[in-house]
Amino acid sequence: MTSLHEQFGPIDIYLFDQILRGRITPSMRIFDAGCGPGRNLVYFLRQGYEVFGVDADAQAVTATRRLAASLAPKLPPENFRQENLEAMSFPADFADLVISSAVLHFARDDDHFRAMLRGTWRVVKPGGLLFCRLASSIGMEHRMQRIAGRRFLLPDGSERYLVDEPFLLQLTEELGGHLIDLLKTTVVQNQRCMTTWMVQKNA
Repeated sequence: MTSLHEQFGPIDIYLFDQILRGRITPSMRIFDAGCGPGRNLVYFLRQGYEVFGVDADAQAVTATRRLAASLAPKLPPENFRQENLEAMSFPADFADLVISSAVLHFARDDDHFRAMLRGTWRVVKPGGLLFCRLASSIGMEHRMQRIAGRRFLLPDGSERYLVDEPFLLQLTEELGGHLIDLLKTTVVQNQRCMTTWMVQKNA
């Protein structure tokens, strides 16, 4: 019997929630924008989804290609490419679901964040979904130390680009999308906050 870990891998729990709620179906094309070594792709590869991804780190892309070769050997390795989000070679309106898990909060500043976000959003089809998990200040506003702009020092010692509720709502409108879930934030005690931002591109 296949264990849950074998079936789903170390998937983000909130992405797992979207699968359980029936929002992600086998007919959908999946794109992981900042795929790392493919931790969120195990289930989709096992189930025969059409899967693509990019990452700026060459070693991460190699690891994802190796994972795909073991779980979905018919997928071409060029589905996974070493590219920056703001300069991806994939066409616009490409994917039904775009995953952005713990990526955007590495932006250097406002311009970099918006470039990364625009690049990510560009590949979402009209009617498609963006699943985004990123660091925020929501719930720990007074424990974050501002460095410059939206760059903050977190209580866990890391530096991150942080969003908040008004900014995410503003971005949702600017992008031409709408929330299909209320914003959900996990507060890790005295460490950090991670917000789930689930957006559908207007058709």
